[in-house]
Parts: sequence; structure tokens; C-alpha cells
Amino acid sequence: MKTPTTPSSTLVLANVVAPIGLLIILAATMAPFFLMDVAWARTAFPFVYSAGAVIVLAARLFCRYNTDDARLRRLHRLETWSPAIFCVAAFFLFYNGGQMRDWLAFTLAGAALQVFTSLAIPARERKLARQKNNS
Repeated sequence: MKTPTTPSSTLVLANVVAPIGLLIILAATMAPFFLMDVAWARTAFPFVYSAGAVIVLAARLFCRYNTDDARLRRLHRLETWSPAIFCVAAFFLFYNGGQMRDWLAFTLAGAALQVFTSLAIPARERKLARQKNNS
């Protein structure tokens, strides 16, 4: 549950734009494994991945969460690092085009961070809502 001072544009960025970018990253990450025999997929997936990483980065950078809870602010700040890690992975897609090791490692690190924050933020918001209802 977001605080009442959270603007609606932040909710659109967090709930619509960022997941679309994450789905683009997922599709581009699956392309080398399932479509490597297709020439256009082999050449296009680095650009699609990079576009998804930039979309998620823009969505996370322009989201502002106004809350008094320091732990929740820290979790939202940590959530901003995930697209930065995806952008580093996009760099390695172009720098080491033939090797999957580096960009895939950064993609997994960004995904792990994204999964952690997507579970921790709602849990913290529920806990704060329960504390607010009890007092």
C-alpha cells in the first residue's frame, strides 16, 4: 500500500512501465537460448535487451516514494540498483558479443535483486499498515 502522498505518475511508472521493461528484458534473455538458429533474433536481442534495461532504469529513476519509514525508503533505493545492473549487462552484450558469461551473470544478479525487493517492499508495507491499524 503506497502512502497517500505518492503521486499517480509514480504509480503508473512503478506498476505499468517498469514491468513492461522487465518483460522485454526477459524476452531478450530467452532469445539466445531458444532462437539462436534465427539470424534476426541473434542480431536483435542485444538491442531489445538494452531497450528494456533503459525503460526500467527510466521508470525507477523517475519514481518518487514519499514515506517516513527509513527501511522502506532503503528498499526502494535498492530497487533502483537493479536496472543499473541490467544496464551493465547490456554493456557486456556489446563489449563481449560472443561470450554469454558476463551479461548473463549481471542479468541474474539484477533479477535476484529485483525478486528480493519485489517481495520485501510489499511485506514491509503490510507490516506498516498493520502497525498503523493497531495504533
